[in-house]
Formats: sequence, C-alpha cells, structure tokens
Amino acid sequence: MLSRKGIIPEEYVLTRLAEDVPDHARYRARERRARFVGKNGACNVAHKNIREQGRFLQDVFTTLVDLKWPHTLLIFTMSFLCSWLLFGMVWWLIAFAHGDLDHSTRLQRDPGEGAAAAPAGFVPCVTSIHSFTSAFLFSIEVQVTIGFGGRMVTEECPAAILVLIVQNIVGLVINAIMLGCIFMKTSQAHRRAETLIFSKHAVIALREGKLCFMLRVGDLRKSMIISATIRMQVVKKTASLEGEVVPLNQIDIQMENPVGGNSIFLVSPLIIYHVIDKNSPLYDISPLNLHHHEDLEIIVILEGVVETTGITTQARTSYLADEILWGQRFVPIVAEEDGRYSVDYSKFGNTVKVPTPSCTARQLEEDKSIMDTMPFSPKGTIRKRSVKLKPKFTISEEPS
Repeated sequence: MLSRKGIIPEEYVLTRLAEDVPDHARYRARERRARFVGKNGACNVAHKNIREQGRFLQDVFTTLVDLKWPHTLLIFTMSFLCSWLLFGMVWWLIAFAHGDLDHSTRLQRDPGEGAAAAPAGFVPCVTSIHSFTSAFLFSIEVQVTIGFGGRMVTEECPAAILVLIVQNIVGLVINAIMLGCIFMKTSQAHRRAETLIFSKHAVIALREGKLCFMLRVGDLRKSMIISATIRMQVVKKTASLEGEVVPLNQIDIQMENPVGGNSIFLVSPLIIYHVIDKNSPLYDISPLNLHHHEDLEIIVILEGVVETTGITTQARTSYLADEILWGQRFVPIVAEEDGRYSVDYSKFGNTVKVPTPSCTARQLEEDKSIMDTMPFSPKGTIRKRSVKLKPKFTISEEPS
C-alpha cells in the first residue's frame, strides 16, 4: 500500500526486505503529475477562498441536489420536524390565548361537574388540545392530512382557520421541494454514466501508415445513448510568446471514429482514434515521453441523451503519459455467434504488441524510409465460406 502511494519505492517491499537497496532509493517519494480529471470522471479541482457564499443560496434547489446523501436526508428530516414544531407552537399559543387549555384542564380535574364547571356555551378553537404535546400531534395531522378525527378546528376562531390554511400551503411547498430534490438526485445523469466504460490504457500504433492515438469505449446497457458525441482534449502546462504561463491549457484535438465525425453509434464497443499529424498536439511525442514525469494528460468526454429517460448524460476519463502504451493495439472482442454479434468484455482492455516505429510523428513524416524497415506481417485474406445446400425435396417426372 505504501509503495502504491509513493511513500516508499516499489523495490522496498516485503518480498525484498532481505536484499540490499540503495540508500538514495529507499525513502525517495515517487513524483507524478496530478490529474485534472480522474479515471472515474471526477474533476480534481478544489475551490478555495470563495468570498461570495451567498450565491449558493440564490439557487437553493441546485444546492440541495448537489449535497451528499447524508446531508440531504438530514435536511429532509429537519425541514418536516421544524415545521411541525413551529406550527405546533402556534396551535398551542392559539389555544392558550383563547382559554382552551384552562377549560380542558378544568374538565380533567373534575369531570363529574361537566358543564357546570365550564362557561356556558364555551367552544374551543381546536377540540381536544390539552397541552403542547396534543398541539404538536394536531400539527402533524394537519400537515400530512392524516385526520384521526379526535381533534379538529372549529369556527370559533378566525385565526385558527388562517393558520390551518397557511400550514397546508407550507406543507405542500416543503413536499414539492424535498421530493423533487430526492427525485433529481436519484435520476442524475452521472448514474447512467456508470455503465459507459473506457479502456484503462490508451495506445499509440500505426493505422493506415500513420501514428494514431487510440482508445476503446463501450456501453454495458442495452438501452442506447442517442446522439452520442465524443471529444478529446490535451491538458498541459504551456507558455505564450509573451511569457504568460498557462498551468492548465486545454487544447482540442481532432478525432476520428469508425462512422466519421464526432457522432458515434455506440451499440458495440468502438475504437476511437486520433491521427497524429502536424496539427496534433501529440506531433512531437515519442516513447521516451511516456513516463509519469511528463506534463501531459488527455481528457476524453462522451456525451449523449439517455434513450429511456431523455436526460443528457456525460462520461469522462483521462489518460496520463504513463497510461499510454506505445506500439500496442486492442484485441478484437466482437465475434459472430449463432446468427448475432457477441461482445466479450473480459478482453475489453487487452492489447497486443504490433510493429511501431519508436519515433515521433514528425520524424516519421519527414523520413518515409522508416516505414520500409518495419517488419509488417502479410495482410490476412478474407475467405468466403462455401455452403452447400441440400435440397429438401426432389422433382420426379409424372408417369405417362
């Protein structure tokens, strides 16, 4: 675990404790470029020193949706409890001001006296309210419209009728906001992106005589992503001619795919590739640059509309320099079986080595003789299977 985090080198692990390791390599931390976008699509950006925190309260609904589930459930519970307690206090104050509590207490102390102990013709604002507990229970019954029948508002107090109307409106607003918030959290677009997968490594190899950056993308669900588009960006530190340093310069790179353009038909896994030419930011990349010290990150963004819900979703991943394999190619995973095509996802990220020149695309374009020294295997031929059909019936002449 410590070797993975870079605290100690890989050579200094339990399997080699008995061996002598150089002193300069024991406690040296492995340096690696920080990711801008994680492999799971999360953006590795921390926002600090935000002074105008009130802007988040101007869009309360989005703020609630963006919160984590424990915080959302806590706010969901506290919003109902606080409203019940608040209106429970209001109902108790109404009963106290009207004298309902005194009348109820007097009846409880001497129930035998009946109407003689109470003022003649006394009608409470809310029946059967004896304490704050009963007022709290009545508040719950009003807001969630339970209506057990033991307590009810009379026409004696107009203020009680007004509070009843206000509490019903407030309860409906709280229900709409909180239920809508939970619905949006459960149906967020990034949930669908969990089944959109990318290969763990990208590769650089020859295709049609040109160096290409390639990756594989697939969808695990049968429901399709409509109008799916994919684009790539190179994120690296650059400096302008005027000396301005841009720590995270995002450069769009042209991309090719089997169906042309940026739109893809993602029914089966596809290999997306980018031709490294003179307009490519990878024009001067060679195998010597593919290490963890290189300031290079390639971000891949897949967008589309979910067929079942109509919500736009986005899946992201990134490849650092040491996650790009030079001179390798993805193995085929689509085969025809029993009259239909099957996909073997166990080989989704598998690659094989192929002959590839160990030079940059610039050097390959300037010196065409490099291709003549490559030991390419002969092209495979496609054989047509001859199928002999046996007739299921015979034709015989009619007897004369």
